Amino acid sequence: MTKVTFQLHDGTTRTIEAGPDTNLMRVAVENDVPGINGECNGCTTCATCKVQVAESWYARLPEADEIEDSLLEDTAPRTRLSCQIAITPDLDGLTVAVPISQYA
Repeated sequence: MTKVTFQLHDGTTRTIEAGPDTNLMRVAVENDVPGINGECNGCTTCATCKVQVAESWYARLPEADEIEDSLLEDTAPRTRLSCQIAITPDLDGLTVAVPISQYA
């Protein structure tokens, strides 16, 4: 299992064990992480699953493709769509913050 930590806007964290063959958005949605909606179910069309990747982890992720880049224009540094982050054993310990702008 791969452990991922979500930093929430109120300063709390949620660490979740994620299995293989999934993505960070699915992990968040299935574990009721507030602020991650995934309205398009991971089709890279809605951008309701943005996360800010911890600096120490950002370079370890594959680069965003052109579609993801277009949805992330004018966002904070190190922002990614969680639906585009595949869970792999190499990401054990990944830390991301959920932007306050996504909380309803």
